[in-house]
Amino acid sequence: MGLAGEIARRVSALNYDNVPPEAHRWSRIAVMDTLGCMLAGTLEDSTRLVRESCGAEFEQGPCRVFGTTRKIGPLNAALINGTAAHALDFDNGSNTMGGHVSATMVPAMLAAAELFGASGRDLLLGHSAGFEVGTHIGRAVNFAHYEKGWHPTSTLGTFAVIGALAAMLKLPPEQTETALGTGASMAAGIKANFGTMTKPLHVGLCAKNGLLAVMLARKGYDASATAFEHKHGFFNVYNGPGTYDAAKVLPDWAAPLEIISPGAGYKQYPCCAATHAALDATLELIRKHGSFRPAQIAKVETWTPARRLAHTDRPEPISNLDAKFSVQYCVTRMLLEGRILLQHFEADAYRHLVTREVMKRVTSVTHRAGQFPVDNHFGAEVKVTLTDGASHSARVDIQLGRTSDNPVPEPLLRAKFHHCAGRVLDGKQVDRLTTLVDGLPELTSVAELTAAATPG
Repeated sequence: MGLAGEIARRVSALNYDNVPPEAHRWSRIAVMDTLGCMLAGTLEDSTRLVRESCGAEFEQGPCRVFGTTRKIGPLNAALINGTAAHALDFDNGSNTMGGHVSATMVPAMLAAAELFGASGRDLLLGHSAGFEVGTHIGRAVNFAHYEKGWHPTSTLGTFAVIGALAAMLKLPPEQTETALGTGASMAAGIKANFGTMTKPLHVGLCAKNGLLAVMLARKGYDASATAFEHKHGFFNVYNGPGTYDAAKVLPDWAAPLEIISPGAGYKQYPCCAATHAALDATLELIRKHGSFRPAQIAKVETWTPARRLAHTDRPEPISNLDAKFSVQYCVTRMLLEGRILLQHFEADAYRHLVTREVMKRVTSVTHRAGQFPVDNHFGAEVKVTLTDGASHSARVDIQLGRTSDNPVPEPLLRAKFHHCAGRVLDGKQVDRLTTLVDGLPELTSVAELTAAATPG
């Protein structure tokens, strides 16, 4: 049996009752966080343009377009809602997969639940299963896959979506195997498009393609059983010989489930996760020394891991999306205001004159030798030198929320959800949606949840 078949067999062995309650709790939190990010993301141009370009206004179907009152077909719903889920770059991620996970799965699962019918328990099971699939394939290919320039959120996320839908819809193993083989020809997304509208589009396409692969498999489509390990298969084509280890995919499957440990990483700030350690360090400086006035700041130095600085060294961002990937911009905003909010990446915020002036004093480089352990790809240090000659430094080894070992407290995640969802829904609707998410284990139809997320 090929690798796709082995993965399919393991996915089919999962059911709601043999998945630990802790996994269901984390999946419930992931659904809440993704819903909030998706609702807020419906207001972004990246989502609006996709919605307009795929003709959603002329289509009718069973699946909701979040942020609107429209219902359309499942594939375009997954595309639009998936783009919205990642439009703000505020959604969760996985160190193992090297990208965002729930934003790829939840939009596709919601569309499939509306199309085929599914319960809250089905949704929670699907999330845990898909998370397992995406991260275990990530074990085999990262970090060479990431450093080659692939965006794992969409390349590996395609398999996460397929695993999630297979578990949620209770596909037989042979259909899941086929869907995984088909998905290997659909995986795409390059890091050159970070900082542009195409990055959230990666997630929309991933959600759509994963759902399409499953729908095709259900109809009797076929695909190679060796789509991963074939000499012209996913591993060799996307990574290259000698840069992956397929033997890492299956060991420790669900022991424990990846959604439990190391878990998903959750964001406190609506910008690239690679900036967050530096932001946490900056916030620590403010807590210790008080706020900094622009005229006080003579020089700012940041140290970031090379793997992270490669796409966050943007001293002169040219758009709000670009600013989300600028460690210089994000650290400067935190220094001046003590927080990072959605509005710091809206309208002409990236052109803010005082911020731009202070940014000229920021130097961002990679870790110094011995500054952090060689295998630390997440730590950061920030040093602020003042005009009176005084200097203050702070460092963090890993940002808050990066794994389940140092989680963002659930009350803060709930506040984030209310902040995001409240951009589209009124207070009573947000409360109603929160109640439904909390009650997912007892929810008989996911359609009740999607209906509650509709404005008006």
